[in-house]
Amino acid sequence: MARIGTDIKLAKDLLESGELVAIPTETVYGLAGNALSPDAVAKIFETKKRPSFDPLIVHTDSIEKVNDFVKEFPRPLKELANVFWPGPLTLLLPRKVSIPDLVTSGLDTVAVRIPSHSLTRSLLAELDFPLAAPSANPFGYISPTQASHVNDQLGAHIPYILDGGASEVGLESTIVGLEGDQVTVYRLGGLDVHQIEGIVGPVQVMAHSSSNPKSPGMLKSHYAPTKPFVLGDLDKLIEEYKKKGQVFAVLSFDKVFANLSERLQIRLSQTSDTQEAAKNLFAAMRALDSLDVSVILSELLPEEGLGRAVNDRLKRAAAIE
Repeated sequence: MARIGTDIKLAKDLLESGELVAIPTETVYGLAGNALSPDAVAKIFETKKRPSFDPLIVHTDSIEKVNDFVKEFPRPLKELANVFWPGPLTLLLPRKVSIPDLVTSGLDTVAVRIPSHSLTRSLLAELDFPLAAPSANPFGYISPTQASHVNDQLGAHIPYILDGGASEVGLESTIVGLEGDQVTVYRLGGLDVHQIEGIVGPVQVMAHSSSNPKSPGMLKSHYAPTKPFVLGDLDKLIEEYKKKGQVFAVLSFDKVFANLSERLQIRLSQTSDTQEAAKNLFAAMRALDSLDVSVILSELLPEEGLGRAVNDRLKRAAAIE
């Protein structure tokens, strides 16, 4: 298994030698490698078993450094960066040739963000290259929000995990770019769309893609547990699966079901708070997936705050539109 710790110098040395290191961010843990090294980037795809048509996000610690590898910074996207960086916002920007094709899946844009986690920002400040860092989990599975999640799944394949505690946001970043002059959200995430619209006005939200996505995280089936994952009205689903005689677990927004074992149910928020639910989502999915059950039953959240982004992850875990 990988070593786990807070040694920034060790992480820096490993990355400079072409190795991969798991890093904490406020969204989820990332599997990081030198974004300017095709060999390191290839190692990310190989370790995650990620298809090469799914582009990666490049991480750095300042807007000045972003200018080193993008051709231009369109005004509305720069306005968003000025307000929400560092934070859970990724921007699609025209790339320079220094960014390898493998990072962008051959696209003319590169996905960029400045994370807010202090440990990773300190690491990025020590490096003279940006880091490509998709979520640190096998492709398609639930994203990790703790160092132990990474170690459980990728610890045998990487030398070091930089431990920054539990992820504060718990959902991947919101990805924003331009379609012509229209600001477009390509992936719902940890930054509420309404906050974005407060800066740049109305945006369009892009549906996810089944292949050849324009940005990371657009695939229809993603963020999924190994057990079948079913969405619907939980009261009806519970009765249905009881009649079937199947052993099931329940993931609810805020409700506790008195007729079910506490061990077989998790509520995402005790206070009906979509932000709390987002933070707890992936850890709760992992916990239920580890149980000896045949199916996980869940429900959609209210379409407000981060509920819309949580619902996006729930639908993709269930592989439904």
